[in-house]
Amino acid sequence: MARILLAEDDISMRVFLTRALERVGHRVVSAADGEAALREIASGGAFDLLITDIVMPGLDGIELARLATLAAPALRVMFITGFAAVTLPNKEAESPTAKVFSKPFHLRDLVEHVHHILAA
Repeated sequence: MARILLAEDDISMRVFLTRALERVGHRVVSAADGEAALREIASGGAFDLLITDIVMPGLDGIELARLATLAAPALRVMFITGFAAVTLPNKEAESPTAKVFSKPFHLRDLVEHVHHILAA
């Protein structure tokens, strides 16, 4: 299965998503914010997928994704957000490896979405 880096500032959501993804066989490294996630990548962590909240204090998910894909161009990105009004700049929105998934969501839908991104 895939190695996933999860950046989510809400601890309960981070734990919830980590457990759900691990239950279906993925290896998940979770980070409390964008800076911590970027440190995981910089320390040599090889990931198949970055799942990041868009709105986080400090380094937001969009900037995290930009910096992460500079360091690892093959990294796929999935944004999660609870803010319906949040949109991605055109470059990220058009990328075949960047997808947006809106909260709230059912875990089954999240897992299907993750598998779809990884299969692309």
